[in-house]
Amino acid sequence: MAEHPEGIVLTTVDSIFNSLRRNIGAPVMNVKPVRDTINWARKSALWPMTFGLACCAIEMIATGAGRFDIDRFGAGVFRPSPRQSDLIIVAGTVTLKMGPVVRRVYDQMPEPKWVIAMGACASTGGPFDSYSTMQGVDRTIPVDVYIPGCPPRPEALLYGLMRLQDIIMREAPSAYIFESDGTVRRQRALEGDDDLQNISPLDREAEEIVAAAQT
Repeated sequence: MAEHPEGIVLTTVDSIFNSLRRNIGAPVMNVKPVRDTINWARKSALWPMTFGLACCAIEMIATGAGRFDIDRFGAGVFRPSPRQSDLIIVAGTVTLKMGPVVRRVYDQMPEPKWVIAMGACASTGGPFDSYSTMQGVDRTIPVDVYIPGCPPRPEALLYGLMRLQDIIMREAPSAYIFESDGTVRRQRALEGDDDLQNISPLDREAEEIVAAAQT
């Protein structure tokens, strides 16, 4: 038996399964037709967590109504339990007291899982630059998509959902292979990242402004 640095005992069976995951499962999952099929299935069946914090949650609820119909994207099944969800939409102001609760809910969600920060408060703290407000939920959990607005309309949430689907289609399914201690070796270097500079003129303009201010 081997022992993990945190004291978790890894049996021979664990080591064999880890070897099979890395040497057989991962290469098979990364073959393009298999990868595209798995990613298509994942992006077409997102189950959001029933979770709202403030006024942005009203817009999130409206997105599930017939007028906007988030179910068109396969994301209309809001689950009451984090163990049945793979997407958490942080809709509203996150206080410092609420931060550990958000983290606990996120940790209870199974992999693969994704996060959308909906609205200015969840993204940057919004207008509440105060001692009690967390200045962005990304200080406690990793965020995949940020949606600006105060509050953003349902159309903005649908647009953010489509951008998340684009991210999912570019991921490697083998990145979510578990080790025996429960950790996930998630691959964040996505295919096509080298071309992002060609589609971000606002970022280049911001760099030019900063460079001009420093000279």
